[in-house]
Amino acid sequence: MSTFEWVIALLLGAVALSAAARRIKVPYPTFLAIGGALIAFVPNSPSWTLEPDLALALFVAPVLLDAAYDTSLRDLRKNWVPVSTLVVAAVGLTTVGVAYVAHRLVPDMPWAAAIALGAIVAPPDAAAAVAILSQVKLPHRMVKVLEGESLLNDASALLIYRIAVGAVAIEHLKWSQVAPTIALGLVGSVLAGLLAARIIPLFLERVTEAPSAIIVQFATTFLIWITAEHLGLSGILTIVVYAITIARTAPARIPARLRVPSYAVWETMVFVLNVLAFMLIGMQMRPIWSRLDQDVRWEYCVAAAWILLTVILVRLAWVTFYRTTLRVLITHDLYHPKDPKAVASPKGGLIISWCGMRGLVTLATAFALPENFPHRDFIVFIAFAVVLGSLVVQGLTLRPLILAFGLKDDDPVGVEVARARAVAYRAALDAIDDDPSEEAEILRLEYRAILMQAENDPDGGIADGRLPADPLRLRAIEAARKSIFDLRATEVIGDDAFHRLEEELDRAELSAGG
Repeated sequence: MSTFEWVIALLLGAVALSAAARRIKVPYPTFLAIGGALIAFVPNSPSWTLEPDLALALFVAPVLLDAAYDTSLRDLRKNWVPVSTLVVAAVGLTTVGVAYVAHRLVPDMPWAAAIALGAIVAPPDAAAAVAILSQVKLPHRMVKVLEGESLLNDASALLIYRIAVGAVAIEHLKWSQVAPTIALGLVGSVLAGLLAARIIPLFLERVTEAPSAIIVQFATTFLIWITAEHLGLSGILTIVVYAITIARTAPARIPARLRVPSYAVWETMVFVLNVLAFMLIGMQMRPIWSRLDQDVRWEYCVAAAWILLTVILVRLAWVTFYRTTLRVLITHDLYHPKDPKAVASPKGGLIISWCGMRGLVTLATAFALPENFPHRDFIVFIAFAVVLGSLVVQGLTLRPLILAFGLKDDDPVGVEVARARAVAYRAALDAIDDDPSEEAEILRLEYRAILMQAENDPDGGIADGRLPADPLRLRAIEAARKSIFDLRATEVIGDDAFHRLEEELDRAELSAGG
């Protein structure tokens, strides 16, 4: 088949795998990993290549921006202690543990290369865990901790990865030489992200056509990453700061007719990038596998099993240590958490430990290794094996484990939505209160019904748009939208409640011809 035919076949195959994953309620990256592994053994399958330097920008930048855009700063601040320990301690310990095991298994592997391997497999992937967590009612705080970890652990892992790769290229690299550069890079990345978030939206809001606006969004995302990397900054940290910052102002700048298709395109592209990453790494596995004789293949598989076990056990050990330490501090009256639920239960701790599936970032960083990097074939093989193993072992068992533990969510987002909906539609009523027309009276009846529903059903939605769509409705929706902006700005509601109401108002605005 030609390249074009293979692309069509792979995309359709990925859609079929995703549908099968949804049917049996497992994360779709699990099936993509299995499909990528099978690609390596399909006769006459393509052998596409990608420049290593391009891998991180292509795969990580848009996926990270998409995740950071939806992150709630309020929830991140509330859970900064568990998130920061997972981002720093769990990633660091995993890196060290994997490096030690890899060096013992392959004694001639340089320590810097072993550390690079550890950093590659250290960060868990957001997509796999979210695919499972969206199917069950896990406690809200636990979900926020996992989302915050998956957003920031890429930055810490990639920092270690860059240092290790640089240490291979430069012999006798001293910490005293790199520490100032790292500190400057971290501070510079935050400042660059904030600066970009102030400048770029001024240009984005001038683009009013949906296809052009979406193209510009993707182009600026890659531009920010490339610029940060050329300046010696952290592309990941710059993108995260940029996305979190513009998420506070973009909803007020971007009309619904641009936002709705934009969200749909970004969701699609994240899926496509996952597909490409798993397929490309599968194609990389075939030449690696074919170059190995039977004994070496067995040694590689054994090494992959040991490193996968290390990755799982280190995370489990750290979460257990963290929980136990907090319990001891609370018992001895040395720590006073504001929220009694701040310390996870044993069942909750095990779930957090088990949400350690690896995915896109691990594949991209392995692919980004220079061609002449020591033991590159071994590292790429191990990285793919850890991703495949974690997605199969943990991905297929996570949902049954959650259901068996019976963890419940008290739905704080639903409560916030109910409160905010009442405030928003009271503002909508006030905006049209002085209009004596028959259309205004119909609209007032509709909004009063919504207010009654908000009191009885936290998940109740708005009307389906069959009422007259005219400027009066748009004026009321604009008032409602401003009220939820104010509620989020004062942190009366979090981003989850805000985005749910934003989606409701977007649908209403579009139905009204907005």
